Amino acid sequence: MSQQTSYSNPAGIPVKKSKARLIGRIIFFFLPLLILVAGIIGFMLLGLKSPVAEKEEDNIKSVAVLVEKPSLAPVHLRVLTQGEVQARIEIDLVPQVGGKIEYISPSFLQGGIFKKGEVLIRIETADFDLRVVQADAVVAQAQQVLIREEAEAQIAARDWEELGEGEASALTLRQPQLAQAKASLAAANASLADAKLQLGRTSIRAPFAGRVRTKAADVGQFVTPGARLGSIFSTDVVDVRLPLTDVELAKLDLPLAFVEDENNPGPDVKLSAVVAGKPRVWTGRITRTDSAIDRTTRVLFAFVEVQEPYGKGADNGMPLIVGLFVQAEVQGRSLPDAMTISRSALRGNDVVYLAKDDALEIVTVEVASSDRNSAIITSGLSVTDNVITSPVRGASDGMVVQIITRAAVNTVDDASQETKGE
Repeated sequence: MSQQTSYSNPAGIPVKKSKARLIGRIIFFFLPLLILVAGIIGFMLLGLKSPVAEKEEDNIKSVAVLVEKPSLAPVHLRVLTQGEVQARIEIDLVPQVGGKIEYISPSFLQGGIFKKGEVLIRIETADFDLRVVQADAVVAQAQQVLIREEAEAQIAARDWEELGEGEASALTLRQPQLAQAKASLAAANASLADAKLQLGRTSIRAPFAGRVRTKAADVGQFVTPGARLGSIFSTDVVDVRLPLTDVELAKLDLPLAFVEDENNPGPDVKLSAVVAGKPRVWTGRITRTDSAIDRTTRVLFAFVEVQEPYGKGADNGMPLIVGLFVQAEVQGRSLPDAMTISRSALRGNDVVYLAKDDALEIVTVEVASSDRNSAIITSGLSVTDNVITSPVRGASDGMVVQIITRAAVNTVDDASQETKGE
């Protein structure tokens, strides 16, 4: 019988089993790596067979814009505001004496028109006539006393010259009695004047030409001094109170404490309103500003004066009546070298887009005034600038733009309309 021989390593593990384990470990560690390398090689081979995509060069598209040239011309700034017509003089009609009303003028009714000095109300005069008669009698009596005292003073002076010696006393010459008679006559005249004054006050006259706003008394009513009989206002002149912001004051170049005088006239104002379905226009002038800024609105009020609003100042017979709400156009300062652009060209408050060498440029300008149609620029532009008027999205300095004409835009619009029609 043959005998098999096996060798062992120092650890006591047979040599054949040790080699098998070593080979298994090598395969375990290197097999995933081999699979990964094989996958990469296969992907590269597939890539070599696929078509190569051609690179497209970047093509920057320009933005089409409409432009205009600023117009250079003298400009007169104006301010548009509104206000209510107010009577400059308006008073309550009150009597200075009491009594029963015996007369009311046909003009003294709500809405009535009266002249200066016209008797509007008259209080019964019987009591006051009696006082005048009584005061007149007292005056006559005092005059008689004075005449008698003057005669007696003359007699006393002559008697002293004939019989007396030395210097006569004042009492001998009846000088105190004469002075008392003169004082009594003066007091009687004063009482007569007061009685006539009270009699005159029974007739309540209009202190100015105007109109009646309210009536609170009538014939037969007994009134006391100070009782309110109605209210009247003057039609000689009216005021329109206009609110002005700080920007509007700058347009008018109007100081905060303005008062018109011969050397500094106020700006002209055109007032307008629709009355009875027709547009009406009146003219006036700012004569002063309010004494303080309004706490609620933070604006300063200016007062427009209109002379004879019910007469010469009327618009073809249409008066500027008190209480009417009007639109006001105030003439402001003049700008001899101002640039005018469309309002659509102004971005925000003071930014304008320009087209220069097919590139967009953002500039900041100084705006003197703007409305829904145009903007007036005092600095930042020249007449040669191409001001962009069309909308631009995402505008930035250097953006590529292409200037197109309004005619081209209209042609494109017409073509699109024809296409829609087909």
